[in-house]
Amino acid sequence: MNNIIVLKNVVKNYNSKKKVRVLNKLNFSFKPGKIYSLMGPSGSGKSTLLNLLSLIDTPTSGNIKISNHLIDYKSKSYNDNLRARKIGIIYQDNNLLSDFTTIENIYFARLSIDENKNKALIDAKKLIRRLGLTNRQNHLASELSGGEMQRVAIARALINSPEIILADEPTGSLDLKNAKEVFKILIKLKNKNRLIIFATHNRFFANMADCKIELISGKIKKTTNERIKY
Repeated sequence: MNNIIVLKNVVKNYNSKKKVRVLNKLNFSFKPGKIYSLMGPSGSGKSTLLNLLSLIDTPTSGNIKISNHLIDYKSKSYNDNLRARKIGIIYQDNNLLSDFTTIENIYFARLSIDENKNKALIDAKKLIRRLGLTNRQNHLASELSGGEMQRVAIARALINSPEIILADEPTGSLDLKNAKEVFKILIKLKNKNRLIIFATHNRFFANMADCKIELISGKIKKTTNERIKY
């Protein structure tokens, strides 16, 4: 099975009054068809790693390959296009446009790869039905519950049929009931051609992944486990 993301000697430093090394020579390969959970204490670099994988941030040194393509962080337009076509991102705070409707929040993301509005609307409506949001499709994001907003965020991440889904604490702001519903959806998104990586503080949710990864002192500790059937 080919790797979809490969990290080689990835280092990430932040400089304030002194240099802080958040990630320390990470070497790891992520395979398609797998779900990985990412754990570690606050400040361990979970969000930093996801930002690097999503091409939002750049490593201090080392390199990242996505689908056998070596990422050149100077090629901003290429990387923006790669992110739009291959990577779906789910944030903890959903980052929806509060003055836009459910369907607008979803189909606008489709327009990042072409200007076919009709196709975008058709795809958005399919996702809305799939995620049980049909009766909320014309409601403003500000009128939705927390669980509904996160389902919209998932639909937005899926609109371009990404090969990679990255989720940073996707249920961190939800109650347990809604968190379980969101993770039930997330786990069902697995397929043989897709890679899913999510960060969480919750060990129950972490154990639902095929592979659990812990970040400790800027290093990856890999722990494989039997996925919890949910």
